[in-house]
Amino acid sequence: MAEKKRLRVGVLFGGRSGEHEISLRSALTVMSAMDPKRYEIVPIGIGRDGRWYLEHDALKVLAEKTPHLAALTSSGTQVTLLPHPDSHSLVSTHSDGARGVATTDDDRNAMRGALDVVFPVLHGTYGEDGTVQGLLELAGIAYVGAGVLGSALGMDKDAQKRLLRDAGVAVVRYFSIDRADYRASSASATRLAGKLGYPVFVKPNALGSSIGISKVKRAADLKAALEDAFQYDRKALIEASCEGREFECAVLGNDHPEASIPGEVVVKGGHEFYSYESKYVDPDGSSTKIPAEMPAAKAKTLRAMAVAAFKALSIRGMARVDFLASRDLKEIYVNEVNTIPGFTAISMYPKLWEASGLKLPALIDRLIELALEESRERASLKITYQPKATS
Repeated sequence: MAEKKRLRVGVLFGGRSGEHEISLRSALTVMSAMDPKRYEIVPIGIGRDGRWYLEHDALKVLAEKTPHLAALTSSGTQVTLLPHPDSHSLVSTHSDGARGVATTDDDRNAMRGALDVVFPVLHGTYGEDGTVQGLLELAGIAYVGAGVLGSALGMDKDAQKRLLRDAGVAVVRYFSIDRADYRASSASATRLAGKLGYPVFVKPNALGSSIGISKVKRAADLKAALEDAFQYDRKALIEASCEGREFECAVLGNDHPEASIPGEVVVKGGHEFYSYESKYVDPDGSSTKIPAEMPAAKAKTLRAMAVAAFKALSIRGMARVDFLASRDLKEIYVNEVNTIPGFTAISMYPKLWEASGLKLPALIDRLIELALEESRERASLKITYQPKATS
């Protein structure tokens, strides 16, 4: 019997985002868990300058950088993504301007052939916001995760919360404010925060990994928090506080998504909230409880809310839904939805599925299956229209 052909999976990591370093950690976890008998991995690093590189010995490169949260440096062959009439390949760009099929650094082991699917392990701007998804759509390449719309909504917290609220999914009270409006009249931000009541949380509208988020306890500290958030986005959110407990649910699927058991995030080490430092810098900054300690009925409610949010935002493939809840669990809100959740060693998305009975290698298999399924569905749709003949 002939050996089954391995799928060629392009893994994208790095990127032009404030979450660049976290992407490297996630990519190391994903590629280390991929079955070499099933997949031929084509590792593509994206530098902070936006250039794409075919990374030779990617696992070694990532293992050296991730413990120190170091950014990716260009060490491989620069490549460009091009559509092909029959397949889709990576094309290297050489100094003389000629283009050829992507190769490894020494050109002796050519990585020729089509990509069957792309796995974007990109967090934040220019990776999780629909930009890369749009590029892959134009090239006609199957890819893991949400499409252009779902990805954009997953990143834009203001639009996301509006849609969730309209769909009947509870979100905390909040206001959005544009940087230009704020700089024209900062008094409006003070007024809005006062309506919510202190403390409030200030965050960039479209970013993740808790970057740029501040807990503001008094009006005098609001300006500094907003200026920090505006470094990362031209729009910021001012949110009411719901201090109590934080939960997360993992969602998997396309037309019939399913939610994992809920897990709880416990912030420790003197951190006031689940910040970037408590997640990635301080090894004792947080811990998780999987499954979360709560009545079965409440766990069922969280899972239903997670699936409802997933559907309301037109997400496909995967997402992690984060919740805020009061101590007594009488109030439960969706905090945000992440369409490319972390896949680091401490990340909740893979840990929640493992606790639900789906280990990481099988989870990756399922995500790739869903990507190919979604690609087939898109390909089955008409893209041209032939007007009916009139008599």
